[in-house]
Amino acid sequence: MTTHRFGVRLGFAFLAAMFVAPGAIAQQSDAPQKPGKMIHAGDVLSGELGVMKVRDAKNRGKRVATYQITSEPRRLPPPNGLCNLETGPETFQLIPTNDAQAAQLKSLSGKAISVKVDEVACARDAGEMSEAIVTKWSVVAK
Repeated sequence: MTTHRFGVRLGFAFLAAMFVAPGAIAQQSDAPQKPGKMIHAGDVLSGELGVMKVRDAKNRGKRVATYQITSEPRRLPPPNGLCNLETGPETFQLIPTNDAQAAQLKSLSGKAISVKVDEVACARDAGEMSEAIVTKWSVVAK
């Protein structure tokens, strides 16, 4: 009888070690990420340009293209700070101000681009699809 209990205890100890140990190891390796470096007016933001079709509330539900860059985390200057994120925003929505900018972004969709940022803020409105909004920008040739 003693050996049966010993085997049961050993089995439970083995199962506990299999389920608890990986969780403890994973928790130890999850070091907190440091916030990205600060982005200022005139800095260059690089990443892949993505495009999404969304319905525009101002134009009676017409589908319009929304462009965004996925990049490394960057902090925004005060008062925006980190946009309520631990590391800062990683996706930046580009707002074209004219048809020429919209055509330029359309031809570059899906490619890696660099953009000189002149004005950036945290996303606040419901229609904004990214964590941060770049309202004034220009494409930098590579």
